[in-house]
Amino acid sequence: MGAEIYQAQVIKNFFDTITGTDRNLTRIYMCIISLAKLRMESPEKIVFLVDQMKKSKQKRELSIDIIDYVCTCATEIDMHTVQTAFGVTEIADMADSFNSVSLDSL
Repeated sequence: MGAEIYQAQVIKNFFDTITGTDRNLTRIYMCIISLAKLRMESPEKIVFLVDQMKKSKQKRELSIDIIDYVCTCATEIDMHTVQTAFGVTEIADMADSFNSVSLDSL
């Protein structure tokens, strides 16, 4: 469970970096390697990701394989755990609190 929270934070940082004004390739590289280490990827997979990052640097354009990897990681995370970590509450939980409020108290 804890690893999924860290993975979600790294994924969030990745997308913040690639959509922000400072698209620093070093930060993107750190996100990719951190995510691969958290997921305990095989050495071959890590080598592939590093190779894709090198190609991205040469072409000055982020490899689609990198984006695909991060999106795949994001879809495999348990959303309930991530929502809890980021403080998102379920709408059903919020509805229960509204049902307990009396109109007379307003």
